[in-house]
Amino acid sequence: MARIASLILMPVLSSVALMAGDYDAVIGAMKKAWPQVETVAVVCDSNGSKASLGALTGAAGGLKVVVVDVKGPQDMGKAIATLTGRKPDAVILLAGDKVAGDGSSAASFLIQRMAAIKIPTAATSEAGVKQGAALGIGPGTGGKLMSNAKVAAVAGVAVPAGATAL
Repeated sequence: MARIASLILMPVLSSVALMAGDYDAVIGAMKKAWPQVETVAVVCDSNGSKASLGALTGAAGGLKVVVVDVKGPQDMGKAIATLTGRKPDAVILLAGDKVAGDGSSAASFLIQRMAAIKIPTAATSEAGVKQGAALGIGPGTGGKLMSNAKVAAVAGVAVPAGATAL
């Protein structure tokens, strides 16, 4: 029985390590492009995104991470109000989140509202950058640093040096 448990546990641990690497890249790019960032926020279904949240907080090294828990799109208005009050320096999208993950309408709503109040959004996928994240790097970008210059300008942040513009 112990052998079966270890065979099952190894892929789970490997996937967490891979996710941590995804967030290491986006946190590193964000710190380099936007050195003023001290607090990042994440809007997600915290129960459904426990592994991703753990990986992100592990990669955040020195940054304060604020988690705004949402259970569905109906909670996005409250999430925006919370973020407006807390004023994080940036928001990070969790690619696999079922509510506000990259590509979702809730993520688009979040990105637009945050840019309007000068809070940039970062993603780990090209889909996130296409929908308005100011920067993106990770497996969903093929490891390339990408930027949405139009949204970066609205949010009042620099386009990361060497980023591919979308």
